[in-house]
Amino acid sequence: MSRTTKTLLGTWFLFTLCLLTYGLYLALRASPPDAEQGNMIRAFYYHFPNWIGAGIFLPLNLVASVTYLALRNKNLLAATKADALALATAEMGVLYCTLGLVTGSLWGREAWGIWWTWDARLTTTLMLALIYVAYLMVRHLYSGSSRATLCAVLAIFGFVDMPIVYMSTTWWRTQHPAPVFGGGEGSGVDPSMLKPTLWNVAAWVAWGILIASIRYMAELRAQLREQDEAFQLIDHPTPQESTHV
Repeated sequence: MSRTTKTLLGTWFLFTLCLLTYGLYLALRASPPDAEQGNMIRAFYYHFPNWIGAGIFLPLNLVASVTYLALRNKNLLAATKADALALATAEMGVLYCTLGLVTGSLWGREAWGIWWTWDARLTTTLMLALIYVAYLMVRHLYSGSSRATLCAVLAIFGFVDMPIVYMSTTWWRTQHPAPVFGGGEGSGVDPSMLKPTLWNVAAWVAWGILIASIRYMAELRAQLREQDEAFQLIDHPTPQESTHV
């Protein structure tokens, strides 16, 4: 890692830490309790940013996966970078989905009296998370040469569920509220909630960018090292391989 990269990461880390700290202050201290839900509304300031994070990193995973498929036989370095980015964004997407489900369950316990209900929004969301968990399992358990291609196809398949998750409250009757923004008439949040919501969205997206960047560089370095070792074996075969040749 170059000195410039370390400086950029360090700066971004401090920036993210400031955002998270200020977002926490707004969520816990500077925003009033909800008239109906009381202090439980504060879970929303983390629940909503988690799903915004998933809504950013999972589409990035799709773009990276399609890019890999397009470049795998044309530009090895660019395809390797796209594949490394696909892994990093998938990991962040799964993490955001998990945090979103956990914070949603905490809110549901207070609002509905139960931790979980199999309505359309929650079921399709769980399916989305499980598809990308399967993606990561394939990445880590399968070591064949077609692993990246298989994962890219799985990512395209998994992304199909994202618009279904978003539209589920419109297409079916569910206990889950309609989308907070863009959910039609009456959507949006109270002005007193808007500032902590937006600051926490910025904080958690910045955090995601930081972690995904570190994972991308680590994965890219690992893949390039593997490629170098493979090329060295081709150029300098072992004595056993030389005998067979």
